[in-house]
Amino acid sequence: MNVDTMRNIDHYAGVPLAFAGTVIKKTINFFVSEPQIKPRNVLLIELSEMGSSILVDPAMRKLKENIDGELFFVIFSKNKVSLQLLETVKEENIFTINEDGILDIAKTTLAFLQWCRDKHIDSVIDLELFSRFTALLTGASGAVNRVGFHAFHNEGLYRGDFLTHKVAYNPHQHIAKNFIALVDALLSEKQEVPFTKRIIPDEEIQIAKAVISDEEKESVLGIIAGMYDGFDKNKNPIILVNSNASDLLPQRRWNRENYGEVIKKILDYNQDAIILLTGAPSEKEGAQLLSDYVNDKRCINFAGSVKFLQLPALYSVSAFMLTNDSGPAHFASITDMHTFVIFGPETPALYGSLGPSTPIFAGMSCSPCVSASNHRKTPCTDNQCIKVITPDWVFNTLKFKLDELSF
Repeated sequence: MNVDTMRNIDHYAGVPLAFAGTVIKKTINFFVSEPQIKPRNVLLIELSEMGSSILVDPAMRKLKENIDGELFFVIFSKNKVSLQLLETVKEENIFTINEDGILDIAKTTLAFLQWCRDKHIDSVIDLELFSRFTALLTGASGAVNRVGFHAFHNEGLYRGDFLTHKVAYNPHQHIAKNFIALVDALLSEKQEVPFTKRIIPDEEIQIAKAVISDEEKESVLGIIAGMYDGFDKNKNPIILVNSNASDLLPQRRWNRENYGEVIKKILDYNQDAIILLTGAPSEKEGAQLLSDYVNDKRCINFAGSVKFLQLPALYSVSAFMLTNDSGPAHFASITDMHTFVIFGPETPALYGSLGPSTPIFAGMSCSPCVSASNHRKTPCTDNQCIKVITPDWVFNTLKFKLDELSF
C-alpha cells in the first residue's frame, strides 16, 4: 500500500473513528474510573519509521532499567528487522502488523488487540506524532496507562483523546529526547500538565553499540573480495554511498549525477579506495545506473549483497558513509563508522544520527517543511534545499575523512 493511500485512510477513517472512540471511552470512564497502577508490561508503538526504532533505543533501555516487567513493541512487518539490530526487545515480544492491504491491516489489528490482553499489557507508549491509527491502537489496547504526544492548544492533527499521560511534543529538541520525555511521563509518580518538566541532557540519548564478532566482519569482507578482484582490506579503504530514499518523502532525494560526481572526486583523491553502493535488493537497478554513470571498476553496485542484519558488520569495516537522510544513517549509528548525511526538507536538529556524524544542511528559510502538523507531507515540488547542495560542497565536507586514511 503506497504512502498517500495510507495517509488518506488515516485521515478519512481515522478522524471519525478517533472521535467515536473518544466519546465511548469518556462515557465508560464517567461511570467506571480507571485504576492507577505502576507500569510493568510496557508496549511501544512505532509502525512506519525504521530509523525511529534506533532513535528510540535510549528510551527503551531506560524503560527496561526502571520497570519490573517486560518490554513489548508493535511495528509494521516490513520494518521489524530494524528492531533486531540491537535486540533491546525480545523477539517473542514483537508484534507485526501486515500493511500490504486494508484487509491485512484489519486482520492483524484484531489479532494485535487480543495479543495485548494475552500479554497483560498494562502500559502503552505511542511514539507516533500524527497517526490516528496508532492513537486508536493505544485506546483499544486495554492498557491502563496510555502515554503519547498531545496537541493541547496547538492546532495540530486531531487524534482523539485516549491518553492518561499527555506529553507536549517539543519541535525544538531532538526526537530522541522527546521519546525520553514519554518514558519520563510513564514513570512519573505525579501528574503534570503537560509532561515532562525537566531538562533532558545529551548524555541520556547516547546510542548503544552493536556487538560484532570477527567472524561477522570476515564474512562481509569475503563478500567484498568476491566482487572486487585483488581486494586487500589493509590497502583498500571501503567507502559506502547510499543514494536511495524511500517514497515516504521523495523531496529528500539528491540528484544521482551529484552522487556520481562526488564518487569520482573520491576515487581521484584516493587511488586505493573502493566505493560500495549500498541499498536493498529492490534498489539494485537504481544503484546500477549510478555505477554506470561513474564508470569505474572501483565503484561497485553492492545493493542487496548483504542481508540487513549484516549491515553493522559492513559498517564496522568501512571508513565512512555518504547518505541521504534515511534509515541507513541511523542504522550506522550503532557502530563507530562516521556518516555524512544530506538533509533537505527535514532538519538534523530533530532527526540527526546519534552516532558519529556530520550533517550537510543548507538551512533555507522554508526548511524544514515537514513536521508533525502536516503529516510529513509538503506541497514543495522544487526542493531547492537539496538542489543547492553541490558535489563540491559535499566533497569538501567529507575530505577530512579521506585525509585521515593517509595516516
